[in-house]
Amino acid sequence: MLTNTDYATTVAYVPATEPSPLGEPADGLAAVSALRALADQLEEAAVERAMRDGWSWSQVAEALGITRQAVHKKHLRRLIAAHIELRRRGAA
Repeated sequence: MLTNTDYATTVAYVPATEPSPLGEPADGLAAVSALRALADQLEEAAVERAMRDGWSWSQVAEALGITRQAVHKKHLRRLIAAHIELRRRGAA
C-alpha cells in the first residue's frame, strides 16, 4: 500500500512519455488547488482549537514548523473575529 508521500513521489517522477496517474495536467493542478484549500481549512480549525485550549503563538508556530510572526499574521484577525481569548506574550 502506498502512503501519501509514496504516491506524491511516484506522481512527481512519472516520465513525460507515460500517462500520468492524475490524468491531464489540468486535472493534477485542480487536485493541487483543492488540496491546498483543504489544508488551509484544516490549519484554520487546528489553530483555532489550539488557541481556544490556551496555546501560545509560539507553541502553534512550532507545531506548524513556521515562525510565531507568520502564525500571528495569518490568523490574528480571524481569531479576534471569532472572539477567541488570545494569550499575551509572556503571560503564564
